[in-house]
Amino acid sequence: MLAEYWPLLALRVRVGPVELRPPSEADLAALAALAFDGVQKPGTRTFLTPWTDLPPAERARWVVQSTWSDFGDWTPASWSLGLAALRDGVVVGMQALRASSFGQLREVGTWSWLGLSHQGRGTGTLMRQAVLHLAFEGLGAEQAATASFVDNPAPLAVSHKLGYENDGITRDLLHNEVVVSQRLRLTRARWASLARPEVSVVGLEPCLPLFGAA
Repeated sequence: MLAEYWPLLALRVRVGPVELRPPSEADLAALAALAFDGVQKPGTRTFLTPWTDLPPAERARWVVQSTWSDFGDWTPASWSLGLAALRDGVVVGMQALRASSFGQLREVGTWSWLGLSHQGRGTGTLMRQAVLHLAFEGLGAEQAATASFVDNPAPLAVSHKLGYENDGITRDLLHNEVVVSQRLRLTRARWASLARPEVSVVGLEPCLPLFGAA
């Protein structure tokens, strides 16, 4: 089986009704369809890389190609793990975990998205809780970082709910306009001190060398 050579394919992270897993071909098709239908409401901004602003077919292709590219470019020194998120067995979005020099820095970053029809149900919070468990408990991370536009309150609220603390701002250009992002950081000690739902991880041990965590 291919998982013998690429064990990430067998990785599963579960919390309540939500499962995270590397996308199969069918999962990737479902993710592309979600992206085609829309990820952000009109007039809102979600990512500094403006893939959500692309026309529907180009958004769908971006999801497919970026997923392939992340796996193709993977090394233990630099990796990005895009996981299909399923709720009650239905693909609803994507949760990503990424790092550079993880073996030395023990720091990860996260980002995620949900199809418009699946937003507002608490799924994003469960997705982040699951991937943080994978990072801290599974991989031995010491820090988790993320960022959100200051005018996009929903992801900021999720981060603060999960214990992240403000970590300064960044200023960038998006469509030739200055945008301000709030950086946030969660330490291992703070994560461990907070109440969390039960999370299960299956298939991680053979993947540890790929993360630079072995």
